[in-house]
Amino acid sequence: MDYKEAGVDVTAGYKAVELMKKHVKSTFDKNVMGDLGSFGGFYAIGDYVGGEPVLVAGTDGVGTKLKYAFIADKHDTVGIDCVAMCVNDVICQGAKPLLFLDYMAVGKLFPEQAEQIVSGVAEGCRQAGCALIGGETAEMPGFYTVGEYDLAGFCVGIVDKRKAITGANIAEGDALVGLASSGIHSNGFSLVRKLFGEDKAALEKMQPRLHKTLLEEVLTPTRIYVKTALELIARYQIKGIAHITGGGFIENVPRMFPKGIGCEIDINAYDRLPVFDLLKEKSGLPDSKLYNTFNMGIGLMLCVPQSEAAAVVKAAEALGEKAYILGKTVAGEGVRLLGIDK
Repeated sequence: MDYKEAGVDVTAGYKAVELMKKHVKSTFDKNVMGDLGSFGGFYAIGDYVGGEPVLVAGTDGVGTKLKYAFIADKHDTVGIDCVAMCVNDVICQGAKPLLFLDYMAVGKLFPEQAEQIVSGVAEGCRQAGCALIGGETAEMPGFYTVGEYDLAGFCVGIVDKRKAITGANIAEGDALVGLASSGIHSNGFSLVRKLFGEDKAALEKMQPRLHKTLLEEVLTPTRIYVKTALELIARYQIKGIAHITGGGFIENVPRMFPKGIGCEIDINAYDRLPVFDLLKEKSGLPDSKLYNTFNMGIGLMLCVPQSEAAAVVKAAEALGEKAYILGKTVAGEGVRLLGIDK
C-alpha cells in the first residue's frame, strides 16, 4: 500500500499549489522576499524601522460557519472570513497587518476546491492590505469527511510602540462609535445552525425581509475594517477599538477599557440588521442574551473623545462604512445596554 492508496494524493497537492499561486501572488508587495515553496515566508520590515516598531499577532478560524459552505458547495468567501477574524483583531491595537498564513485541513484534497478557498483568503488579504506569504494544506483521510475541511489563519501586524492603541487613556465620558457589520460574520454559528437548520431546500428559499435566501445571508463574509480603521487612526484620537466577535457587546467592548471604566450603549441608536430580528424570533432569547452572543449589527466599536465623535462618524461614512454614535463610557465596570427587553 502506498501513500495514495492510504488516502493522500501528493500529485493533487502539487496541482492545488499551482492553482493557488496566482491568488497568493496577487497579495504580494515590495516587502515580500522570495517565492512560494520555502519552509517559511519572508517579509522585510525595513520601511517600518524607526521609532519602536512592535509586532502584533492574531490567529483564528472560521468555525462552524463552514458547514453552510459545504451545504452550498460555495468555497470562495470563507477565506475572507478567515482573514477578517485575524486582521480585525490586530487592528484593535492600531497595528497595520503585514502578512498572513493560512492552514487548511481536508479529508480529501480536491485542487479546484482548494483554489476556491485560497482565492477567498487572497481576497481578504487584498481588502486588508496584507500579503499572503505562505500556508499549509493537510490531507487527513479518515479524520475529515470527504468534501469537508477546516480553515484557520495567522496574521502579523506592526505598530510604533508610541502609537499603539492600548485603551489606557480612555476616561469617563468618552464616546463609543460603532461601525456596522455585514451580517452575522463568523461567530455564533453553533446556535445559528440550530435555529436555521441545515436543510438545503429550506435554506435556499427567498426570505422577503432579508431580500435574499438564508443561505446567501449566512455566507455573507465578515467585513474587514482595516483600511477604514487605519485612516481614522491617522486622523483622529482613537483611544480604543473592540472587534465584536463571539460574546457580542457584553464580552468584547470591555476588553478595550482600563480598570474602573464601563459603558452605556443605546441599542436603538443604530439600524439593526433584519437577520438579527429573525434570530431573536426563532430563538426566543431576550436582548441581554443576544447581545452576549452575536455582533447584532456592529462589527467594530471605537472609543473616541466626545468632541471628535461626530467627525469620526462622518469620516467613516465617507470611507464606505455605516457608523453610529452608540453611547459613552461611565465609571464602573461592564456594559449597560439601554433600551433592551429583559
